[in-house]
This record gives sequence, structure tokens and C-alpha cells, in this order.
Amino acid sequence: MEQQDQSMKEGRLTLVLALATLIAAFGSSFQYGYNVAAVNSPALLMQQFYNETYYGRTGEFMEDFPLTLLWSVTVSMFPFGGFIGSLLVGPLVNKFGRKGALLFNNIFSIVPAILMGCSKVAKSFELIIISRLLVGICAGLSSNVVPMYLGELAPKNLRGALGVVPQLFITVGILVAQIFGLRNLLANADALQTLRGWDSVDWEVAEIRKEDEAEKAAGFISVLKLFRMRSLRWQLLSIIVLMAGQQLSGVNAIYYYADQIYLSAGVQEDHVQYVTAGTGAVNVVMTICAVFVVELLGRRLLLLLGFCICLTACCVLTAALALQDTVSWMPYISIVCVISYVIGHALGPSPIPALLITEIFLQSSRPSAFMVGGSVHWLSNFAVGLIFPFIQEGLGPYSFIVFAVICLLTTIYIFLIVPETKAKTFIEINQIFTKMNKVSEVHPEKEELKELPPVSSEQ
Repeated sequence: MEQQDQSMKEGRLTLVLALATLIAAFGSSFQYGYNVAAVNSPALLMQQFYNETYYGRTGEFMEDFPLTLLWSVTVSMFPFGGFIGSLLVGPLVNKFGRKGALLFNNIFSIVPAILMGCSKVAKSFELIIISRLLVGICAGLSSNVVPMYLGELAPKNLRGALGVVPQLFITVGILVAQIFGLRNLLANADALQTLRGWDSVDWEVAEIRKEDEAEKAAGFISVLKLFRMRSLRWQLLSIIVLMAGQQLSGVNAIYYYADQIYLSAGVQEDHVQYVTAGTGAVNVVMTICAVFVVELLGRRLLLLLGFCICLTACCVLTAALALQDTVSWMPYISIVCVISYVIGHALGPSPIPALLITEIFLQSSRPSAFMVGGSVHWLSNFAVGLIFPFIQEGLGPYSFIVFAVICLLTTIYIFLIVPETKAKTFIEINQIFTKMNKVSEVHPEKEELKELPPVSSEQ
């Protein structure tokens, strides 16, 4: 009876925990999403500003290729900054802690806002490019630290739902940018009691202490050590595949160049902005759905379902774009495919990988794991932002076949390798990977599970 009461209490989301989640996610993840889509709708106006600025300096306008290249660099500076931000995660988290790192990150939000505001007065598109780099650093830090912070704040039964909240605010930021673009403290039991809203937190404190013992035994695990540790081999490979698959599957090609995609699909120019904003709204709604179903359906199923939807959408979109000039209703199929892709990505590929980093790594290796995952995420994002315009120009309607292949390969990997982590403690998840990595539970080299107490079945 006592355990049943405890179980019922565990399902509660306290006001303090809810506020901590919302503030952390809104203050950081929202900016990430906003800056992903902020350059899409005003792209033509900004390129015009680039050309006018160049003309004012040289007396002649830029040719098409240099202008396209300069604009691609502007777009891709954001993910490149994200890559730099990901490299800063470990040092900043270990120096300032999770909360302190988020506070420090505000520097990379305020400074680029000032530079961006001054760019027109200064008649300098270089300031815009620098601003995109700096705000990318902000996004790179927040996209890694926020999921880590919330994953450690949340109780086991709410970890999935709260872990998806940052992605929800990213999608809200994307939607707000699209709308604006229309032309018309867990150190002790007392802190846990405040967050949870109930007094009996002894078993959870014990679990935190187990993680802490493992961390002390291993010390801080650097990125280089992470790659050398056999006991973390499949965890690391899984994160690399998931983060690369998340970005190379083409999601940001849609957000960066949504207007151009819809135009090529036959949507009238005056209507494109509304279709793009509608797509952003669908993204928000489906991410809200993911918050509620992640603990019901589990991480693995959502990943498989999401990537399969994206794979199908890319294949059908390719056929629709190829036939749009011969069949009158094909542009509508193209729009349905893009929206279907967004739905699939919002269900699993967008929110789940960052959540999994928190779940499959212990405290000692978690910051370095986020550095690796974040670096792969942002480098892949950078590659898509920089190369996609040229892929689109070279392959035309067949551009999305590349993304379809990546979706297929990622789906196969998830099906064969990635285990379900729903309703499991960090220690239990780590023990699943211990078997996959074919290592003993006690490691002579003082790896993560050395001196780790056994997990009690009563939890």
C-alpha cells in the first residue's frame, strides 16, 4: 500500500519542477528554434541588402554564384556556431555547473542581438554573419545543456516528457520566427522534496548517490577517453548515428529553405509564407503530442515511426516534384509530403536523440557525450545548410533521395541496436549497454561502473 501511494505521488508534476523546466527551455531552446527559421522568410530582402551594400562599396552588383555562396555561408554560420558551442559544453558545465552554464550562455544571446541591430546602420552584412555565428554558439550550448539539466531534474517517470520540452520550445521558436516573417539545484534531499512535492525521496537520493559514486570512481571522462572506453562503445556510436541521422535526414533543409521548396512545388508566391507558417504550427502541435506519448509508447518506437514517416515522405516528395509539371494536382501532394515529413520528425527524430544522451550516459561521461553528440548535430546541420542549395540546383526534384537514403540507414540502425529506455533508471540503462559492449560490471580500469552498487528490484 505504501509503495502504491509512493507510485501515485511519483506521477505528479510539481509547480517548482514545472517552472524550472519552462524557464530553462524557454530561455534557451526558444532562441535556438527562432534563429533556425529567422532567415527563411526575409531571405530575399536580406540578399537584396547584401547586394546593395556590395554595390555601395564597389559600384557593381554581385553575380548569382557569389551571392548564393555568401547567403549559404550566412545560413550555415548558425550551425557552425552551434558546433563551437557544443565543444564548450564540457568545460563550461564542469566549471559553472548546468545552471551556471545556461546563465553564462546569455552572453552569446545578447551580443549578437546588438550586432544584428547595428548591421543596417553600419551597412555591413559581415555583422549579420558574425551575429549568426555567435547566436549559433548560444544554440549549441543550450541544445546540449538544457536536455542534460532537465533530464537530471526530472523523476524517472517524467524524464521522457520533460526531456521533450526543449524540443517543443524549439518548434515554438521556429513558428514564432515564421509568423514574424509574414510579409503582411539537485544537491540534497530537501531540494528533491521541493521539486517532487512529496517527502519520501530516499530511494531517489540513493540512486543519485550511486551515480555520484560511479562518477567519483571514474572521474571526469574526457572526449578522448570516451572514444577509448570499450564500456561506452555502443552508447557513443548510437548517439553519433542518431544525431547525424537527425540532421542529415533533411529537416533543416526544409526550415532553412521552406519557401524555395514550396515555390518549386508550385505554390503561388503570395501564399508561400502562409503555408510555411502552417507547417511550423503543425510542428509545434506534433511536438506537444510527443511530450505526452513518449512515456506511453517509448523512445525506440517513436524513433522508428518518425524515421519511417520521413523516409516515405522523402520518396513520395521526390516523385511529386518530378511529375509536378505533368500532373496538375501534384503540387498538393508535395505540400502533404512536406507536412508529413514534419510530423514524422517532430514525433521522434527531433526530440528523442538529446533525451537519449541523458539516459544512456552516467554523470561522469554525460558532458563529454553531449559534446560529441552536439558536435555531430551541428556539423551535420552546417553541412546541410551550406550544401543543400547546390544539391537542389544540381539534382532538382531528386534532391530528397539523398535524405531518404539517410532515413533508411538510420532506421535500420535503430531497429538493430538501440534499446528501449522507458521507465528505467540511469543505472539500469547503463547495465543494458554493459551486456551489449561485452564487458564485466566491474572494470579494472576504473571505468564508469566500477564500485557500482547493485540496483535494487524494489525501486
